[in-house]
Amino acid sequence: MPSFQQFRLPDAGEGLTEAEIAAWHVAVGDTVAINQTIVEIETAKSLVDLPSPFAGVVTRLLVEEGTTVEVGTPIIEIDTDPTGDAPADAAPGAGPEVPVHGPTSDADPVQAGAPVARHASPSPEPSEAPEAEEPGGAVLVGYGTAAAPTARRARFTSAEGDVDAGAAGPEATAAGAAPVRPATAGPGASRGSAPAAAPATMPTVRPGAVPTGEPAAVSGRRALAKPPVRKLARDLGVDLDSVVPTGPGGIVTREDVLAHQAGAEARVLATYPGDDQPWLASGTVSPDGRQTRVPVKSVRKRTAEAMVTSAFTAPHVTVFQTVDVTRTMKLVRRLREDKEFADVRVTPLLIAAKALLLAVRRHPDVNASWDEAAQEIVYKHYVNLGIAAATPRGLVVPNIKDAHRLGLHDLAEGLAALTSTARAGKVTPRDMSDGTITITNVGVFGIDTGTPILNPGEAAILAFGAIREQPWVHKGKIKVRHVTQLALSVDHRLVDGALGSMVLADVAAVLEDPAQALVWG
Repeated sequence: MPSFQQFRLPDAGEGLTEAEIAAWHVAVGDTVAINQTIVEIETAKSLVDLPSPFAGVVTRLLVEEGTTVEVGTPIIEIDTDPTGDAPADAAPGAGPEVPVHGPTSDADPVQAGAPVARHASPSPEPSEAPEAEEPGGAVLVGYGTAAAPTARRARFTSAEGDVDAGAAGPEATAAGAAPVRPATAGPGASRGSAPAAAPATMPTVRPGAVPTGEPAAVSGRRALAKPPVRKLARDLGVDLDSVVPTGPGGIVTREDVLAHQAGAEARVLATYPGDDQPWLASGTVSPDGRQTRVPVKSVRKRTAEAMVTSAFTAPHVTVFQTVDVTRTMKLVRRLREDKEFADVRVTPLLIAAKALLLAVRRHPDVNASWDEAAQEIVYKHYVNLGIAAATPRGLVVPNIKDAHRLGLHDLAEGLAALTSTARAGKVTPRDMSDGTITITNVGVFGIDTGTPILNPGEAAILAFGAIREQPWVHKGKIKVRHVTQLALSVDHRLVDGALGSMVLADVAAVLEDPAQALVWG
């Protein structure tokens, strides 16, 4: 007996309440093993791969990609005993809906997954018979529609043998109406011998006609329009196949052509010359092409909430310092040539990170957080150094755990691992939890400095600006030196101006003369 197990969306970490199904790694019919990755979800913090808790065959994917669901929602169904047999009296909906392939014709419109009766009663209910395909005729301008050629009838199997389910000519039933059962069907009825039904009493639609509201180009068919409308389209340079029809039977009207032309002009004005595509690949483009709307979710939503909370809860104070970092640049070049650092990437950010760690050691009061509920200041005796990283999914701030214990080489390895993980979109909630102080490297974008907003739960954040060659007074002479700007934002509830200034001055001192680190280290 088949055993269908549903896997419910788990909490990916830190009490998250919802997640988006980013990508399925399996499809219906695939065989999966325990702990095999089956889906990638996007939480408010990161992308997470979920393993299968069951072994078996996938019978249903219950949530489509791009859908946000709450924790605890079933997302996939797996048959853990695919070799078993389903009970004959299984209740509808008890398991995955699998179509039963009976003797239907090519025109049989039975939808995949809809149950089909194998043994019908002598007088089946109308809903038991499959619906016949709607016929139709060509649309004749001024005369309505003509009858279409008769098609083969759809069949169903009954206790009395195979009989026709209903007529397939103009007399075919409308959508939702009950098909007519031939009165002469019985034990002696031969296959396909049912008499013709009564003439049609309802208008039909030409086979291949485009439904109202769908451009002909979507279905690959030629648009329907009267001669005056076709002439108008030619004069305006409008492709009729791209016009959304609103006329009866899917006919393009004069108003449809004029509306399409007006929309095309608006879309041209909404783009730069030579560029007729929307700026964003995702989202919903407005009819005139001038706007794209993208839902706020996942990382972008969490970032917005965190920044608003931080900006309007913690009173920010920012101090600035311009620094001659020529000696730091010389140190970076020497380390890049040192065989001890051949396996890691050495950058000025590495020296700035080490300088900040030394400053925190000298001024541990800056490594703290404000507990509003308890009305307490929490001082941290460890440093989880956060590095703000811009990714396609938004801003994330993973941190290097216990960075205060790392030497320069190990710190370089931590920075490299953190950066590659962030760029790959594989940062986990643990990577971003419990940060104590952060660096944001705005210099990689060529920006001199800024006033960074605190990462929630932290008391300070350092902005590291671009390093440029500038005229600088060095030992009484004007020389070309490497210069950068630093900015330190602090939570003024627990870090006053004096403490913030001393921390920034220490960072600047190490960047100006890295040998100072030996004195303080």
